[in-house]
Amino acid sequence: MAAPHGFSVSRYGPRRDGMWTRLSARDSLVRRLDWPLLLSALALSAIGSLLVWSATRNRTELNQGDPYYFLFRHLLNTGIGITLMVGTVWLGHRTLRGAVPFLYGLSVLLILLVLTPLGATINGAHAWIVIGGGFSIQPSEFVKVTIILGMAALLASRVDAGDLAHPDHGTVAKSLALAALPMLIVMLMPDLGSVMVMVVIMLGVLLASGASNRWILGLIGSGVGGAVLVAALGLLDEYQINRFAAFANPELDPAGVGYNTNQARIAIGSGGLLGTGLFKGSQTTGQFVPEQQTDFVFTVAGEELGFVGAGLILVLLGVVLWRACRIARETTELYGTIVAAGIIAWFAFQSFENIGMTLGIMPVAGLPLPFVSYGGSSMFAVWVAIGLLQSIRVQRPLSA
Repeated sequence: MAAPHGFSVSRYGPRRDGMWTRLSARDSLVRRLDWPLLLSALALSAIGSLLVWSATRNRTELNQGDPYYFLFRHLLNTGIGITLMVGTVWLGHRTLRGAVPFLYGLSVLLILLVLTPLGATINGAHAWIVIGGGFSIQPSEFVKVTIILGMAALLASRVDAGDLAHPDHGTVAKSLALAALPMLIVMLMPDLGSVMVMVVIMLGVLLASGASNRWILGLIGSGVGGAVLVAALGLLDEYQINRFAAFANPELDPAGVGYNTNQARIAIGSGGLLGTGLFKGSQTTGQFVPEQQTDFVFTVAGEELGFVGAGLILVLLGVVLWRACRIARETTELYGTIVAAGIIAWFAFQSFENIGMTLGIMPVAGLPLPFVSYGGSSMFAVWVAIGLLQSIRVQRPLSA
């Protein structure tokens, strides 16, 4: 006897399924979520809230006299980010595939607005739009998501339809042009760090799509040539040139351009194995490291939580990347694989760059540490990315 929806058949006839029965069913949404991925991202955001709190509770010039100001805002940003993740899973990455033209147009419009009087300069980069109430948005963070979705939609269009085994040259060229337009606008801000991430995203997307190796080598060559051309034409601001100079020679100006990196090294080195204890770091309490709640938040972990605490952050980031790689491998559609690969490239490079610059092995590029650094736009974007990954996993066939 067939049972109505919401009921199951027992020896005594139809009975209503309880909520637990429905949630524990093999095809339920809750069971199909990637919980290690979700819990690792949540743990990173929770650790980030403590680090941001420690870095800002004594910064009266920033927290408006409220030691909990940045803590509450970081938690609020995380809550909004999680809500965006839920909305992304509910809509689904396939639905967003159809909305790519709208999302792309909106993201280009927002970054163009940055170049108008509505744009604001923060930390040397004219990359923000102030919306009032102490809030601002950085449109380049959302462009990362748009580039991934747009390139994936183009590259997978004929392959998923069964017309081709790999993207043809014309499709690859169109996808690169789609990514190049917003990337060039972001370069004009200038926001060199975001441009670096976008180039890596493009590389990851092309590798996952199965595009010809000639395109991969061409993109790498263009990136190197573009960097040389930008430097030769003097398109970089002085502070950006100084950052690269300080990276090449940290002792060049230890009290000036090399100050951030030197203080970051001191903070991390003073933590030892177990750290000085939360809220007890002399470098953090003494406010020696600039931008410690954003770009240099990893120094708080190194000093106050030590090697163990900083290592935990690396492990959690590793779990996020591992689960993302598994999702990319197990999906049966090229579109999902490309989206996941773009997110992997984004998270991996940005994490390496952020942590690397605090250790002095990478130049300072003004990139936040995913899930950990303070910043609404970055938090919203990375949680949307988690939503895309969860959607790809949820919508895969049960046999996968």
